[in-house]
Amino acid sequence: MIRTPRSPRLSSLALALAAVALPLTAQAHKAWLLPSSTVVSGETPWVGVDAAISNSLYYPDHFPMPLQSLAITAPDGSKAVAQNPHTGKYRSVFDVELNQTGTWRIASVNSGLFASWEENGQPRRWRGSEETLGKEVPKDAKNLQITRSAGRVETFVTSGEPSTGALQPTGSGLELVPVTHPNDLFAGEAARFRLLIDGQPAAGVEVTVVPGATRYRDSQDEFAAKTDADGQFSVTWPAAGMYWLTASLQDDKAAPPASARRASYTATLEVLPQ
Repeated sequence: MIRTPRSPRLSSLALALAAVALPLTAQAHKAWLLPSSTVVSGETPWVGVDAAISNSLYYPDHFPMPLQSLAITAPDGSKAVAQNPHTGKYRSVFDVELNQTGTWRIASVNSGLFASWEENGQPRRWRGSEETLGKEVPKDAKNLQITRSAGRVETFVTSGEPSTGALQPTGSGLELVPVTHPNDLFAGEAARFRLLIDGQPAAGVEVTVVPGATRYRDSQDEFAAKTDADGQFSVTWPAAGMYWLTASLQDDKAAPPASARRASYTATLEVLPQ
């Protein structure tokens, strides 16, 4: 839609959606999904998930993550629905019933188009879908620039034995394909992953990793890796705990009608002690 004055609540919601969709850095507001457990057992267990956009990792202090874009994938690849969703002042929460054995992928996925142009000497901006682009943006707009944007924030939970059915890439946006299973990470050991952009290897992308509990440190203590020609990279975890892994990409290889694309990926991963 074309930018017009909005209520404070709607403006905040738009900012939150943008924070999920746009590239992130270790210093910016961080979007995250934090499960109550990453490895569970028992007959039909549940997990609770906190979802927020915050200054300090895993400490909700800024804005709740909108739940409209949740994408929960069961071990067999089918879609599941969040239970008991609620959005508060600083965080959203929901439950997932793990009614299948294996690994679940819990994500917030956003995509869309951004456009900018000049109209009567004034800059105009628009954000929406490909379906509404032609209806809301003039085809003969002056200095029209269209960018395709995609953002994925996710985490992984395994009930019983780990599996890979839910971990298959969708071919859209920036995605993580685990070589090392995301629920089989241990302190002091190297884990290997692969990044894809729209289904193809994402080469030369810098990946930033930040240990959790930044609220209790003077520095981010972040470290980085870079993908190779096949999109693969390796991370050696310095200690047990929760980690925030993020990467972003911007280039001119967008599918029409866009002339540029930008994508971001973020995951919360738990590393266990040896």
